[in-house]
Amino acid sequence: MFGLYIGIFQLVYLSEPEETPITTEEKEEEPAPLIEEATVDEIIKPETEEIDPDAEVSVHATMEKAIENYKKIKEAKGELTEKEQDELEKQCEAIRQREIIDIDEQHEVVELTADGKILMGPPTLTRFEKARIMGARALQLSLGAPPFIDIPVSAATSLDISMKELEERVIPITIRRVLPNGDYQNIPLFDFKE
Repeated sequence: MFGLYIGIFQLVYLSEPEETPITTEEKEEEPAPLIEEATVDEIIKPETEEIDPDAEVSVHATMEKAIENYKKIKEAKGELTEKEQDELEKQCEAIRQREIIDIDEQHEVVELTADGKILMGPPTLTRFEKARIMGARALQLSLGAPPFIDIPVSAATSLDISMKELEERVIPITIRRVLPNGDYQNIPLFDFKE
């Protein structure tokens, strides 16, 4: 198959230029475009308002622009009755009366403490916490760390030993539970219920 392809290719490639008919027809004129062609500057720089970064933006102006956009959205559904327009004006007035927070203060991360109490999350270990503790302890045992309990007869791997240590709560480890705002609580393994 491949040899046939090469043979055909050579025939076409080596054919005489006189054998291929060349037609010299005049091209028809292209019709005028329906849409005006844009220049490169118009494509690269669309018409937008330029904002001076040093200029102070009025909070009142941005509020009015937001209210104007809100009105456009409400009025886009169709013509509003007089009652609906009054309701829209009341809503806009309520928006104007809202307190505007210019700067959101940065939250400082705090450790939550309580004597022996678990303030966040369930009072028991989650399956993910158990898996992480057992995996880390099994790795330590496999690298030669001494076990905290007598090795059970039924234990075949370091994971079996770490599971037994976790059941007896003898592993000296703390679990850090973190809230979305960054606050956290360090909970010793001994404080968790079975």
